[in-house]
Amino acid sequence: MDLASPVSLRSGWRAELTLDFERRGEKTVLAARRHCGPLVVQKPLYPEGERVCQAIVVHPPAGIAGGDELAVEVRAAEGAHALLTTPGAGRWYRSAGSWARQTLALEARDGACLEWLPQETIVYDGAAADLRTDVRLAGDARSIGWDVLCLGRTGSGERFERGECRVATCVWRDGRLLWRERGRIAAGGALAASPAGLGGRSVCGTMYAASTGMDAAAVARCREVEPTAGESGVTLLPGVLLARYIGDSSEAAKRYFVELWRRLRPALAGREAEEPRIWRT
Repeated sequence: MDLASPVSLRSGWRAELTLDFERRGEKTVLAARRHCGPLVVQKPLYPEGERVCQAIVVHPPAGIAGGDELAVEVRAAEGAHALLTTPGAGRWYRSAGSWARQTLALEARDGACLEWLPQETIVYDGAAADLRTDVRLAGDARSIGWDVLCLGRTGSGERFERGECRVATCVWRDGRLLWRERGRIAAGGALAASPAGLGGRSVCGTMYAASTGMDAAAVARCREVEPTAGESGVTLLPGVLLARYIGDSSEAAKRYFVELWRRLRPALAGREAEEPRIWRT
């Protein structure tokens, strides 16, 4: 499959969403929202009380085709706490040759907590997907996020045999880079097949937790957890805890990350984990 450079997208949908969260008294509010194209956020929810604002990011077309470009920017002001998720799996459709891209920019100011907990991303056979995430923290801001990639629709017998998926993630604190990762998964390529890569598995996932107070005790708590299927690992870098999943079950990956979130959130955010209701619908 001859793919164009990911920086030169062809015609397609362009959608943008910008969200600003602020703390007013003891309540976190969605102070501003702006959107262009088919990308919106539903009404702010408070199942945990006023301190945490939950929001559901919705892409009405339900899938991303070649040439589409989505840009999400989320800012949490000082002391705010926002949790964002999605109503269902993201789907990246087969491309005729042009790239589709999603850029996610998360910013949390001093004392803020920002959680990005989407449901899985399904990359169809023949897709050309470019996913970029940039997390910028200030002071003692905290952030938790994850991504679960499903290569092909294995439930219907489809394998990821054509196309490519590129991912890039950066986490910064006060302008200093804490972690950067770039990956290129080409269907049929060495990374997809190699035992040092995906080893032929169809699902992979990464979770990060960034905090100035992350320590070895957090790693020990997380290493007590094992996925119901597949393999996992936990690593502590300066200021960032990373967890990995590799296997063939998106459900096992999600439940593994949710259990880690349950163990990390009290220390990182000062609150017990309470799953968004949309996950149970």
